[in-house]
Amino acid sequence: MPWSRLSGLRSDLPHPARMYDHYLNGKNNFAIDRSAAADVLAPAPEVRGMAFANRAFLRRAVSFAAGCGIRQFLDIGVGLPTAGDTYECAVLATEEARAVYVDNDPLVLAHARALSTRPGRVHVAEGDLRDPGTLLERAAGRSGLDFRRPVAVVLTAVLHYLSDADDPRSVVGELMAATAPGSALVLSHVAADLRPEAARATAETYRLSTAPLFPRALRDVRAFFTGLSLVEPGVVPISTWRADRLPRPHADRQWMYAGVGRKPTGGARSGPRA
Repeated sequence: MPWSRLSGLRSDLPHPARMYDHYLNGKNNFAIDRSAAADVLAPAPEVRGMAFANRAFLRRAVSFAAGCGIRQFLDIGVGLPTAGDTYECAVLATEEARAVYVDNDPLVLAHARALSTRPGRVHVAEGDLRDPGTLLERAAGRSGLDFRRPVAVVLTAVLHYLSDADDPRSVVGELMAATAPGSALVLSHVAADLRPEAARATAETYRLSTAPLFPRALRDVRAFFTGLSLVEPGVVPISTWRADRLPRPHADRQWMYAGVGRKPTGGARSGPRA
């Protein structure tokens, strides 16, 4: 979910979180967001399907993590609330699930807090992905995640809003270094090499928003899982991740990658404590 570089409730610029909400047929968006989304969808109508595919991947991946015994979920860049969020997906597998939602956008935080009706189960924290140390401290301290136990770190459709200068690979490395063995990384990312022309055109439109878009090739997305054990089938087009028995309309036109990695058991770990 989008990671804005500009603070404040900006209504004079398109906002990727609100554009994403529009792709999902939501109501939390402005005319300027719908106009920018239309500019994206005109040459690449599959982007709307990609947004839905990303939500479907989230459901499958969170269910997988819960099935592995993970009960804690750290969703970074959670975006505007929609049905089937991380906690709802997890609780279908276990009533013991709890989640921390993190974002740096005031609008997203306001909506998340207003709709959080699960006391003790879901916490909302302000945090910046470009400052993972502070983000982890807040998740452990104010929101009560226990990093001595496995955590699923959810980074769906968010890392492509960090430039190479932001060093997203180091960001992911610091986040996972703080987690216990057996933790999981759930990640999806816009692809630069599946439909390059569409990716370039879409990135051009997002340059005018509060958060530019940086698609990446398969090798770069795989690099985010360095030090982790990739869950089969690895990093693959998003609609194909563990979806063998599910319908996948227009999957060949969706240019996003997705994957899940597990932190090997055994070995030392350092990180924030509650």
